[in-house]
Amino acid sequence: MAMREFSAQELNAEFTDSVPDIANLNVTVEAQQPGGRLRMRARVGQNNLRPGGTVSGPTIMALADWAIFISILTQIGPVEMAVTTNLNINFLKRPQPNDLIAEVSLLKLGRRLAIGEVSIFSDGEDQPVAHVTGTYSLPPVSSASAVAAGN
Repeated sequence: MAMREFSAQELNAEFTDSVPDIANLNVTVEAQQPGGRLRMRARVGQNNLRPGGTVSGPTIMALADWAIFISILTQIGPVEMAVTTNLNINFLKRPQPNDLIAEVSLLKLGRRLAIGEVSIFSDGEDQPVAHVTGTYSLPPVSSASAVAAGN
């Protein structure tokens, strides 16, 4: 089921072009390793801060969701209907108003479901600010093949 491995530059080009939200969130892939392991950065600006100067929960959740989604697509190819079915987040400590770093790995990649795990850090911090797990429903192989082939 594994596809060719993409470079971080290829991933950024592919997803910035095809998924406008990634560009809006200012998310980039910094590193990619075999098996769907990724390191991503979300550039944090004023629009990502909530009162009190902390990064908003929706910003953290969006980064985690995109990180798992992209990780899955590095393994199964460009499939439009891989959709989030569950996202669980534990906020561990108040994030600093710095960029966010997501480190994602896949726990399971099956025929119909994929499960990923993300640790999110404030740039420059050693302890994670959030821990996220997400489950994604994958389309049937025939649908995935048709989408990948452009049908």
